[in-house]
Amino acid sequence: MSERKQSKPLLLDPTAESADPNQPAFLSKPSGAPVYHGFPLVPETSIDGWCFGAITGFEDPNGCTYGDGFVQTPDGSRAGLVWEVGERQMSEVMPPSLGRWGVYAVWFPHPVRDVQDLRECFAYVLPQLRELYEKLKSTGTVQQRA
Repeated sequence: MSERKQSKPLLLDPTAESADPNQPAFLSKPSGAPVYHGFPLVPETSIDGWCFGAITGFEDPNGCTYGDGFVQTPDGSRAGLVWEVGERQMSEVMPPSLGRWGVYAVWFPHPVRDVQDLRECFAYVLPQLRELYEKLKSTGTVQQRA
């Protein structure tokens, strides 16, 4: 990713259960909850069972050019996404670990103004994510939740 960016507001899932009622769900995951619990999936981005989950805000009438999220596969596996607008190759930020098949830098083709833009950008990077996931799955690297 490029130079240090200003932080974005977190998007929290108001329906996510917290193990400690005094903390948000992402800080106090219940036992067995998946990685990125407490952050919402964006159902409008669902494509063939693959769905984008938002960690940071993405709607901006002026166009959001970077953010943090995750991808959930049809089988419930998840990987982190650090996204930015640009034309570079997807790259690994963190390797796969128990419960997460890694964190990856992905490049969206245009700024995100609304959920429709997010869906288009997610669809753009989805073939790369599917290919990587299938490769990791075939080598036994993908492990389910911790």
